[in-house]
Amino acid sequence: MNWSPEELDRLERAIMEGGRVQINRRGTEYVLVAHTLRTKGPVETLVGRHPTTGDDMEFRLDEIERFAVVE
Repeated sequence: MNWSPEELDRLERAIMEGGRVQINRRGTEYVLVAHTLRTKGPVETLVGRHPTTGDDMEFRLDEIERFAVVE
């Protein structure tokens, strides 16, 4: 997925507000509470918490196929 400035703004807003996001990666859909956006070199990683188990999950932005903020 090529991230537009508007999509990155929505993701950053969800992180600041502790909102839920829905992402698709490798054909699997995930819903998580957005927590942090990490940058290490050229790689950006979304860190979120699974809403049921509380486990932290990490997703590289360049591996995400689809993204939406859950209202």
